[in-house]
Amino acid sequence: MSDVRELTKRLEATLADGRLSTEERRALSDALAGAPWRVDQLSGLRNQAFELLKVRVDPAAASLLAWLDGVVRTIDQARPPVPAPTEVFFSPGPDCKAAIVKLLSQARVSLEVCVFTISDDDITRAILDAHGRQVVVRIITDDDKRNDTGSDVDHLARQGVPVRIDRTEAHMHHKFAIADGARLLNGSFNWTRSASRVNEENVMVTSEVAAVSAFRGEFERLWQSLG
Repeated sequence: MSDVRELTKRLEATLADGRLSTEERRALSDALAGAPWRVDQLSGLRNQAFELLKVRVDPAAASLLAWLDGVVRTIDQARPPVPAPTEVFFSPGPDCKAAIVKLLSQARVSLEVCVFTISDDDITRAILDAHGRQVVVRIITDDDKRNDTGSDVDHLARQGVPVRIDRTEAHMHHKFAIADGARLLNGSFNWTRSASRVNEENVMVTSEVAAVSAFRGEFERLWQSLG
């Protein structure tokens, strides 16, 4: 089956005799397993099944079906989202930077950035875009590269992005970011143009709960210590 409309037609055909036979159930299961269905598509198909049944029953039964539909929708909304898979990227090449920009662009609530330096304009633009759509952005960085030609740290601060600087003799050498408290990006990749062009670097993006929690704790520790 190529789309929800075709599956809906199959559901309608199985409803003709008022029962879902073992053969029909198996065929439906095979069709669902044969494509990477999105959650919204599966929810839409379920809703179509309810609608097909409502028009074939008396008003009293239709009211009960509407009740059941509402309960099922509420339960579905309470289910935790399926975690996104862990992804790994390497440079030289565009993949690491693209992964960073994607994470920044997908943030909807919060964005914690803890990096040694920021000088890549595409990454800076993605941070400012997040700030502009009311994502709560916080940045921790190091003072060693702050005044380098091309550094965007002061520009981000002037645009209203909260920035805290490690001014100790040691380096704040982390390179990680957390989006919405649930998706972690970490690796050797500095947020600079040269990291994409010539350096051997890596980035990993994961939703693994223990890793996200540990890095969130480290961010908060640094944020408070540098305040």
